Amino acid sequence: MIDLQHIQNLDATDPLAHKKAEFDLPSGCVYLDGNSLGALPFAAKKRVAEVVSEQWGKDLIKSWNCHQWIDLPQKVGEKIAPLIGAAPGQVICCDSISVNLFKLLCSALAMQKGRNVVLSQGDNFPTDLYMVQGLQDLLGETQCELRICAEEYIEQSLHSDVAVLLLTQVNFRSGQLHNMQRITKLAHRHGILVIWDLAHSAGALPVQLDDCQVDFAVGCGYKYLNGGPGAPAFVYVASRHQQTVKQPLTGWMGHRQPFRFDPEYSAAEGVHQYLSGTPSIVAMSALDAALDVFADINMHQVRTKSLLLAKLCLDLFAQYRALSALTLASPMRNEERGSQLAFAHPQAFAICQALIAQNVICDFRAPDILRIGFTPLYTSYADVWLAVSRLNDVVENKVFKEVAYQQHSKVT
Repeated sequence: MIDLQHIQNLDATDPLAHKKAEFDLPSGCVYLDGNSLGALPFAAKKRVAEVVSEQWGKDLIKSWNCHQWIDLPQKVGEKIAPLIGAAPGQVICCDSISVNLFKLLCSALAMQKGRNVVLSQGDNFPTDLYMVQGLQDLLGETQCELRICAEEYIEQSLHSDVAVLLLTQVNFRSGQLHNMQRITKLAHRHGILVIWDLAHSAGALPVQLDDCQVDFAVGCGYKYLNGGPGAPAFVYVASRHQQTVKQPLTGWMGHRQPFRFDPEYSAAEGVHQYLSGTPSIVAMSALDAALDVFADINMHQVRTKSLLLAKLCLDLFAQYRALSALTLASPMRNEERGSQLAFAHPQAFAICQALIAQNVICDFRAPDILRIGFTPLYTSYADVWLAVSRLNDVVENKVFKEVAYQQHSKVT
């Protein structure tokens, strides 16, 4: 039986416990939705105020040089690189995952003469599939054809007609974690280029893009990297491909010398060519500051605590009879799971709303999944203890049946 003393001991001996003080979390709130939107770091809050009032407000356009706004995409990319196992010169911060996927898909398909198939799994995050569908409509199926398979058939579906394999490392619903090294190696045996979406893994667990010989990757800045709503995303292009790739969105920031204002496009060298339009300086500055919370820790520490938080959650579930009504939809094995637990229940949406009303914030994913995310930098063991206790109350007393918790808003 897990008691409060045990929970207090876990928090007292947690090597990451001090990191929570770096986040501006609302008092009394148990926040378990960092896998959807990371909490606000004090450093980001301070930086945004400085950029708005001092840099933009006082130095105006001079800030492109005197505050080095022009170098932010590269600077932020190099901060992200060690978190995803990338050597310098391979990561740039820009645009959104959707836009960056479009760029990479075009680049990869152009490198695969005679092949047109983009293979992905049916329960990939929808925007990833939508971008391939859009490209298929634009180019025609003779140049881009989306092929879908179930997760368990990915390896069997790797054939010589496949040009690109597009996968998300951690499934957004279930938390299922792909074996990046194994799948990438198998794909390469068939001459397939691989694009990994790191939306639910960057900043949550150790990622080894270089060691796994990954070709391309994308990721967002607003989940585990805590860059704020709509924070810019990032692109990874392996150095071995940088002399041959060509991206389609040839905007002026991707030009070799943008301030020459040459009417003819000449791509910048390396990963810099994946820039397109002018970056959002306020948003990118917030992400730049937010990334500093990782400066004195490593991703193995983060992963260790993440797994301990998940184990505690599962152990607490086992103590409450009422919670047997929720079915675990995530893998039980640590090595097969990201930093979340998913539970299926016919009333998962209403249960989630009732929890939020009790100041425990997690989220719902259609059709029937309650997601509990663990962000080790600011999630404490006491947070998990309190959350499961309140969840038990919601389920045992059928609080979720109240009419107020059945009402859907635009964002679920």
